[in-house]
Amino acid sequence: MRSFVTGANRGIGKELVRQLLARGDEVEAGVRDPDSRPFAELASPRLRVHRLDVTSDRDVAAVAAALGDAPLDLVINNAGIYGGPRQSVAGGEFDFADAAHTFDVNTLGALRVSLALLPNLRRGTGKKLAHISSGMGSIGDNTSGGTLGYRMSKAALNMLARTLAVDLRADGIISVAINPGWVKTSMGGPSATTSVEDSVRGVLQAIDGATLADSGEFLDWRRPRFPSW
Repeated sequence: MRSFVTGANRGIGKELVRQLLARGDEVEAGVRDPDSRPFAELASPRLRVHRLDVTSDRDVAAVAAALGDAPLDLVINNAGIYGGPRQSVAGGEFDFADAAHTFDVNTLGALRVSLALLPNLRRGTGKKLAHISSGMGSIGDNTSGGTLGYRMSKAALNMLARTLAVDLRADGIISVAINPGWVKTSMGGPSATTSVEDSVRGVLQAIDGATLADSGEFLDWRRPRFPSW
């Protein structure tokens, strides 16, 4: 299999690359700064690293050009940011510019990459688009409020996953959103309850098990589906 992972320089993305390589996949990894050598310890002839800022049309086009006609079996839209501290409406200091940037990375970035790599997915045999979402993107599960910019971006990502599932069903392409849990990364923080290794192991199991019947669903790393959108 050949897989493409965005936001692969650290955290969930880097662990996705590690586990995909460990199981024998060829991996195309998108990182904002390839010069930082994020995969020095994962050197492999099956790993190719691309400069990729998912908010950059130029970067996305360059990645598509570099892949050429190569088939892809799996694209994982993992790149994401949490956003800044001014995401609450309670204080009356909501940062609209920051929210727009969060949306550009978390939602539009996934759309840019998905559309650019569709020709490659159509040539693959796996034909799967996986979008790393969050429990904080669930509308039904939101009982705590706050963090509005991030929540909105992930809820929109869930809608993207569902809409692509409908639009691409005729191509046999599966599109799912996946909640990776609260993960001990630089974003999740040290208080998070799930190791990045366990999260990614569960995420890949969810992706591997997804069929066209699951396309458009909001999956969870621990079980087939998240309780509520």
